[in-house]
Amino acid sequence: MEGIEHKMMSCNGITMHVAEKGQGPAVLFLHGFPELWYSWRYQILGLSSLGYHAIAPDLRGYGDTEAPPSVSSYTCFHIVGDLIALIDRLGVDQVFLVANDWGAMIAWYFCLLRPDRVKAFVCLSVPFRPRDPKMKPVESLKAFFGEDYYMCRFQEPGKVEAEIAQYGTAEVLKKILANRKSGPCFLPKENPFGIGPGTATTLPSWLSEEELGYNVTKFDISGFSGGLNYYRALDLNWELTAPWTGAQVKVPVKFIVGDLDMVYTTPGMTEYVHNGGFKKDVPLLEEVVVMEGVGHFINQERAEEINSHIYDFIRKF
Repeated sequence: MEGIEHKMMSCNGITMHVAEKGQGPAVLFLHGFPELWYSWRYQILGLSSLGYHAIAPDLRGYGDTEAPPSVSSYTCFHIVGDLIALIDRLGVDQVFLVANDWGAMIAWYFCLLRPDRVKAFVCLSVPFRPRDPKMKPVESLKAFFGEDYYMCRFQEPGKVEAEIAQYGTAEVLKKILANRKSGPCFLPKENPFGIGPGTATTLPSWLSEEELGYNVTKFDISGFSGGLNYYRALDLNWELTAPWTGAQVKVPVKFIVGDLDMVYTTPGMTEYVHNGGFKKDVPLLEEVVVMEGVGHFINQERAEEINSHIYDFIRKF
């Protein structure tokens, strides 16, 4: 990844690792689970070459960024606080947000809490979901999908970490990144990742053994608890964001998703995205792009197309 600079910066009481390249308007890239700044490698190179300052941190709990041990240190306020501190340290007033998976969820909170710092948001995979004042998220997910739904399985500290250790970081990451099953993701208590004799996982065409190896090395050092703590703070986020019940997101948004994405193909999601609910909650939603034959890790699977989609949207501002 030639020319990408790496910095360790003190932000909001923790030390953050940040990758950056280029000069110009700032584009802040937020990765998902189980990923790192590295998932944006193609976007960093692409957008910096087009005259932008690409910034991609390892989020709190990931990679070379500090990972506080307590679940209560992973609320949306902590994560958005880290990012505000980061752009302050970099001397950036406003950013273009680009985010996928959990990064997208954090970006929606960023837009709700500090719209003054966002020029526009290119959202991949995970649309905005309004807060349901009647039911906590984990309770709601269990009611809809059952105990084996992956977000429910992630709740008990140490449980999934032990299961990952049993099967090995490389095999688990390969299984997650190569997954193209549509619909909700379930982790049965017996062999949750479907790894075993006769179940060899082939790497997707967009991911090399070397690229997988970078992620494996970092997760072997940091562990998975930091990333899993985002899921464990779901109910705490719900409690803390009660004042934003019914609030709209009022920044310009472009939403891009693959038609095979497990989030997009979860029951109720396509209806929300296309039948007016999404636009009602995000009135400045300008465009929805559904890419055919593409899964969840869209920014890596279709890197060039995603770069073009990002540039075509943010160049207007």
